[in-house]
Order: sequence, then C-alpha cells, then structure tokens
Amino acid sequence: MSSLRFVVDVNVGLAVALSLRDSGHDAVFVGDLDSCMADLNILILAHGEQRIILTMDTDFGELVHRSQQPHAGVLLLRMPGADRNQKIRIVQEIVNRYAEQLTGHFCVYRQGRLRIRP
Repeated sequence: MSSLRFVVDVNVGLAVALSLRDSGHDAVFVGDLDSCMADLNILILAHGEQRIILTMDTDFGELVHRSQQPHAGVLLLRMPGADRNQKIRIVQEIVNRYAEQLTGHFCVYRQGRLRIRP
C-alpha cells in the first residue's frame, strides 16, 4: 500500500492523525496549524498540498458539490458520538481497504458502509 497524504480536521482528532502517521502516512492535524481554521481554508490547503481531508463536518459536501470547490479527496465520517478508538479503527480499515480509491473522490462513511463519489 502506498503512503497517502491527509489533513485531519479537529473534529476527527489528533489521535487519528497520529495513528495515520504511525501507519506511514503523511497526516497534518488542523489543530496544529489553526484550530479555528475555516472549512474553505482547509479545503484550499488540502488541495494545494494534494491531501485528502478527513473530517466529520458535512459542510465539506456543500463546498465540494454545490460550490464546486476543487479538492484532492474528502473522507467524511458520519459517526456521531464515536470515541477516539472507534475513529482510529474505522479510519485504519478504510485506508487499508480503499487507499487507491480515496484520492480525488468524495467518500462518506456511515453505518459500516463507505460510499465513494467522483
């Protein structure tokens, strides 16, 4: 499996970013840059650095699909109430299984299923 590049939103958490790093991926945690960074700025940063956004914020769907903002990939976790260990486990499973399909796509994980859209 090749190494992927991520920007991990504050709502996903530092633990997930560290877990991705431990697995050999390049993961930047938004909280280390600016914990109040606006979604559009996260999207611009991620696109410029060719990083997949890992978030729990549905506003990214609005930015990508309705506003047609360019992106290098978004992985939206619909996991309300999930603790850090659940997030780590699910993200690792998704990355291990779908790594080649995440880049450049808008992906939504909900209730055990991953939907991958162009």
